[in-house]
Amino acid sequence: MNKNSEIITILCSHLCVGDDVKPLEPKEWGNLAKLLVAYNLQPGDLLDFSLDDFKQKLNVDEDYATRLLRLIDRSASLAFEVAKYENIGIKIVTRADAEYPQKLKRKLGAACPPLFYYAGNLKLLDVAAVGYVGSRDIDDEATEFTVRTVAKTMAKGYGVVSGGAKGVDVIAENESLMRHSPVVEFLSDSMLRRMRSGAIVRAIQDGNLLLLSAPKPDAGFNAGLAMMRNKYIYAQSEGTIVVKSDYNKGGTWTGAAENLTNGWSKEFCWRNGKYVGNMELIRRGAIPIDDDWNGDVNGDGQELKHYVQASIFDTK
Repeated sequence: MNKNSEIITILCSHLCVGDDVKPLEPKEWGNLAKLLVAYNLQPGDLLDFSLDDFKQKLNVDEDYATRLLRLIDRSASLAFEVAKYENIGIKIVTRADAEYPQKLKRKLGAACPPLFYYAGNLKLLDVAAVGYVGSRDIDDEATEFTVRTVAKTMAKGYGVVSGGAKGVDVIAENESLMRHSPVVEFLSDSMLRRMRSGAIVRAIQDGNLLLLSAPKPDAGFNAGLAMMRNKYIYAQSEGTIVVKSDYNKGGTWTGAAENLTNGWSKEFCWRNGKYVGNMELIRRGAIPIDDDWNGDVNGDGQELKHYVQASIFDTK
């Protein structure tokens, strides 16, 4: 770990957090990074700063400087904790590392987290992949559609990106891994729990699965973190398939609607009239697909889109 990566980990990791230690949140790190650029400093320079250095060279107040020093003072205990996780296969990649997800950096900018915990081969981030999202509660018809669609996108040479949640996410991942195709999984809670699965560990060891988590490896569920995770799925994907969405509620809807606004990836949505959320996403600009779709996320689906708008929305 280089000095820039080391200081990002020290200042931003939520490992080894005590009562007097408050790590920097992503926005706070972004503000500090801007200060460093303004004063022509590298993040690693902070490792040698005194209280007066922080106040004078960065022009920050004493409370903030003291907070940064307290974070730096935990470096020894944090290094021990990081080493403990490395022994079980969980490492850290920071924005200062060339291996950091470049698609996220390019598409999300300052909204990217300062660091990810990860398990697996980071080179899987370079593989073109299709995101799969959808409600946790799906029926046999949606399950079968997901399986068939994964087979189509795999045939076009794409891996899978997902959030590892029950339902569409896991079905898409399992189908991809069963065919030895790469999977990138962005987690919003406990990576440790995910890695208790023998199948997950084997997929990581085989080089087919990469787990990434902005929250620390033992983190519990947090709705805000789950919403952030959705951004990473879309930003990492060449195109994203929405299999099932509720209307105007839930994480799938929020992520899909946000992607339509921001354009992180092309958004494809299953044209299924019984899913009101799906049909509304299509009305808002998602590209409709059905069993006739060939799995090409570089296509625009315009003919089918026009058909859907003419034949369904006129009857609502």
